[in-house]
Order: sequence, then structure tokens, then C-alpha cells
Amino acid sequence: MAEKNQDWKREDEDEDDQEIDETSYKAQKDAIIMAIEVRESMMKPPPPSDSKKADQDSPLEAALKCAYHLMEQRIISNPKDMMGILLFGTQKTKFHKEGNGRDGLGYPNCYLLTDLDIPAADDVKVLKSLVEDGEDEDEVLRASNEPAIMSNVLFCANQIFTTKAANFGSRRLFIVTDNDSPHSSDKAAMSAAAVRAKDLYDLGVTIDVFPITHGDFKFDLSKFYDDIVYRDPIAEANNTAMPVSKSGDGLSLLNSLISNINSKQTPKRALFSNLPFEIAPGLRISVKGFNILHRQSPARTCYIWLDGEKPQIAHGETTRLAEDSTRTVEKGEMKKAYKFGGEYVYFTPEEQKSLKDFGSPIIRIIGFKPRKLLPMWASVKKSTFIFPSEEDYVGSTRVFTALWQKLIKDDKVGLAWCVVRANAQPMLAAIIPSKERSDEDSGTSYLPAGLWIYPLPFADDLREIQPPLKVTRSTDELTTKMRTIVQQLQLPKAMYNPMKYPNPALQWHYKILKALALDEEVPAEADDATKPKSKAISKRAGGYLEEWSGKLEEDKGSVSTASELKREADDDGSERPAKQRRGASDKANPSSMSMVELKEAIESGSIIKMTVAELRNIAGSKGVSTSGKKAEIVDRIEQWVDENS
Repeated sequence: MAEKNQDWKREDEDEDDQEIDETSYKAQKDAIIMAIEVRESMMKPPPPSDSKKADQDSPLEAALKCAYHLMEQRIISNPKDMMGILLFGTQKTKFHKEGNGRDGLGYPNCYLLTDLDIPAADDVKVLKSLVEDGEDEDEVLRASNEPAIMSNVLFCANQIFTTKAANFGSRRLFIVTDNDSPHSSDKAAMSAAAVRAKDLYDLGVTIDVFPITHGDFKFDLSKFYDDIVYRDPIAEANNTAMPVSKSGDGLSLLNSLISNINSKQTPKRALFSNLPFEIAPGLRISVKGFNILHRQSPARTCYIWLDGEKPQIAHGETTRLAEDSTRTVEKGEMKKAYKFGGEYVYFTPEEQKSLKDFGSPIIRIIGFKPRKLLPMWASVKKSTFIFPSEEDYVGSTRVFTALWQKLIKDDKVGLAWCVVRANAQPMLAAIIPSKERSDEDSGTSYLPAGLWIYPLPFADDLREIQPPLKVTRSTDELTTKMRTIVQQLQLPKAMYNPMKYPNPALQWHYKILKALALDEEVPAEADDATKPKSKAISKRAGGYLEEWSGKLEEDKGSVSTASELKREADDDGSERPAKQRRGASDKANPSSMSMVELKEAIESGSIIKMTVAELRNIAGSKGVSTSGKKAEIVDRIEQWVDENS
């Protein structure tokens, strides 16, 4: 059968086959509306400062640049996500992208700068011209005389989410403002805004406020936004619930906003969810699994057809053809088989499915062992982080926490039989607890506290490695000097956070795509944060490195001198009687012949009786050319003996 395949499918991160429900996949997409208030105070530039790190942009400019950079990031890294920009407090009013319809009827002083949609290159160009070139021909950034009514702003966002992203699993509204009390004297307006916020919450929309502070002004959330924002208690405990972006205090407002918004990016979907975790017979809880650390790589989301007048997304089809007649083969005519012993063995779909059936998905603990018995080399795959879920078994969090605390207290790990998904291969794994982020002994403060599935190797995964017979070790003084160098080059608190270092190859790929899409110049080189900082290394440890290198040369010289003295002692053996040698011993290892033995072989003529292979071994060990005939090699060996005797 010949197959003509023009289709493609989205590859899952896991190696096993899995059917993907398109509806559930759509629910994983993210929709963000960034609402920015246009006010006179937001347009004022920061006070002048001599600091190089001082802000240069007004809060409004910084917020628009933040939206621009965020849109740039998501148009590449999250091509399925939607983003819109809503300005409120403007003189002009616009609700639809085309500027018609209900504009001005229900949402006064609200201007939809970018409609909620997958960002296109044209949207990015328009926003770029506004924030970088300052081209505001339509006078969009002109503040109204009266502040916008927050209930209208929230209702406008509600309408946009309902019409554009009704079935999205994640919908969020970012409000950037420096006004902590928009309706200080109007209780009815405050109540109406609280009702609209409750409507958004009921629809599953999350509201995040990014308050701007400048000068002596302190943003007080209790005046208005405590009734608008439904805070996450877990985020409150971690002090990440409400980031505050400051202006004019040496900390860049733009970087602060980008960092705060990026910190609220939607978590990646679970690798598996609501999986039974059997701690003991009859004791089960449910857990979710996540790949916390995963290598980023360019992901192809679609194919582009470039042969037309303009590039278009290609829609593929699959057609299977018979090899002999090229007729179209229907799906019902096809059978799957395995070739065994020259014959095809056919299986029905039910039989094929049963071959991969190792039982229902489960994580079952089969015992406990001290953690010190787990060797470092047992890591064959990346670990999976698991976290309790209350959806199937109420009380899972309490049981999970008790198990985690007990494993940490006793310094033990669990051994488990794991089938994490239907049709997945079973594996034996260690259940390892990780310590709190605040614990100084955790070693990985950037990783969450909980339990990890640590896959263990089977017997077939192990191989015997023969260690080298001769190991050269450094002297104690060299080791001490190198310890000082390592201490000088350690990061603060000896902590390395891989999340701070983006994949340079991936970022370069994104920059090229951005330049092609926006008709910009292709950058000359990529920004690689993983390159060693040579100047800092030289400043901190340059002197120690030179001292260590000099000591190494001294040790190498002393070792060479000792070996030369030993060689001279072996050569200067004329006063001692020569040992009786057997011909077989010479033939066994002729290259180890000393100077005295070579002289004796030449004088007695026994060197002529040696084979060419033995002569070449002798010549090679003395640094003499091994090419040519037997007589030529003998002549070169005799000449070497004469010169060195």
C-alpha cells in the first residue's frame, strides 16, 4: 500500500498515543483583555533623575509598551491565545473594530483599541506606531473630562468575552490604573461595578489589577477594588496576589509591568488529571501531574502555502492509494499486521488494544525505602510533579500533605507502580518529596513543594561501565586552590534558577519569525543569556585561575623530572648484571626493551631475527619512524641507540 499523506497532527508532549478532544483543547486557550485607563496623571512623565535606571516613560506609555511586548510574545509563543486592548477614560468611544454598531450607546468613554482576537501582524504594527512612533492621528489617547464609569468598563469587557471567547477555559481582565477610588462619592456606581464584577466572576473571568503608584501616592485597594477583585487565597499566602508597579523610583515601570503580567500567565495544562493515587490497600486519593521543567522547542502549528499571491494557511487531506492500481483505498479495507518470521500476523483492533492494556491508570505505592539508597544514576527520565485534587476524593489534600510531611521527616521515598495514562507503558518509580521553597536546604527554591514521580530504570536499562584502570588525581594543594575558585564563581546562595535563562535557540527562532511577520530587519545575532560572563569571571577569579594554572605547570614539571630520572636509572644499568631473558618474553613485549637490552640485541645480532611487527613496536616506543622494510627499521633503531647511548 502506498500512502499519500498531506495531513498533520498536533504532537503531544508524551510519547504515548492519545486521542485529543478538540473541545477540551479549545478550553485550554487563553483570552486576555488589557484595560488601560487614560487619565491626565497617567500621562505625566516621571520626575527627572540622574539615575540611568530611572523611568523615562509616563505610566500610560509604559502600559501601552507593556501591551505591545506582551502581544509580541504571545503572537509567537501562544499562537492560539487571544488578546485585546481596551482603553477607558477616553474622550472618544468605540466598541466594534469597524467603528459602527452600538458605539457610544452603552459604553461611553470606552475605546476598543484592539479587538479580542488572535493577534495579527497588522495589529502589532498599529500598536507599535502608537507606542514607539507616537503617531496618534485619531487622538485616541485624549482623556475625557469625567472619569469612566467602572460598571460600563466591566460590562463592556463582559460583552467582549461573551461574543469572542465564550468557550475559552481561561479568560482574564487586566486593569492598569492609578485611580484607587473612581467613584468615591457615588455609592450607587460602586455597587453597580461590584455587581458587574460578580457577573464576570460567575462567567469564569479573572480580574487582575495592576495599580500604578508615583510620588508619595499609595494605591489603597480597600477604597474600591476589594469589592471588584476576588483574590486567590493561595496567591495571598505566597505574597503574589497584587503586584504593584511603581513609577519614578529607579525601578522601570515597563519592566515591572511585563514581569507582573508574565507572572500571571496561565499554567500549562496537566499531563494527567484526577489520577488515583493508592497509598495503601483501600486508601486512595486523586492527584494531578505536571511537567514543571520541560525543554522548549519551536512548535509548528500549521503549514503555510507560499506559491500564491499571498501566504495562506494550508488545509491538508489524507488519501491512501493502492500500490498496484493507484485506486483509492477506503478505511474499512485496511488491516494492521506485524511481520514475524517472514509472515504477516494480523490483529483485530480489539486484540491490538489488549496488547497495550496493563490495567487502569493508577499510581500504587508498593513500599518505602530510605532516601540515601536512591543512587544519582537511577535518573533515566525527567520527573513529574504531582499535586492533590479534590474532584474525585474529598480530603485528598490532607492525606497528600500528611504523606509528604512523613516522607520528609523520616527521609524516605516511596516505591510505586505507575500507569499514568491509558495505553501508557507501566513503570516503577520513586515518590520523592521536595522541601518548601523557603527552606534553605531545599536546593531548588524555584521548584514547588510536593511529591515527584522519579522513574527508575529496569534491568535492561542498565549497562556495565568499566572505570579506567589508571586514574590521575590532583595534589591536595591544587584541590584547595580549585575549591577557592569555585567558591568565587558561585551564584548568590549557591542557587541556579533555569527559569531565568530562556532557550537562546528558541528565542532566536521567535525573533526571526517576528522580523518576517512585521517586515523588520533581521537581527545580526541572538541574545544568549547562557554565555559565560567573561569580564565578571576574570574580575572575581582571574588571579586565582592564574595562580592555579602556574601551580599545575610546576606539578607537571616535577612529574616529568621524576619520570626522566627513573628512565635514566633504568638506562644506566651497565654496572648491574643483565637478567637472563627468554626469547618468548622479548616477543611478548618488545617495546619495553631498555637501552641495555637493545645494545645487547644489536651486538649479538638477535635484532635481525625479530619480526617486522616487533621491530615496529620497538621503533614506535622510541619515537623512530616505523615505515619501510625490515632492514631500514633495523638501521634506524641502531642509529637511535648510537645517538642516545
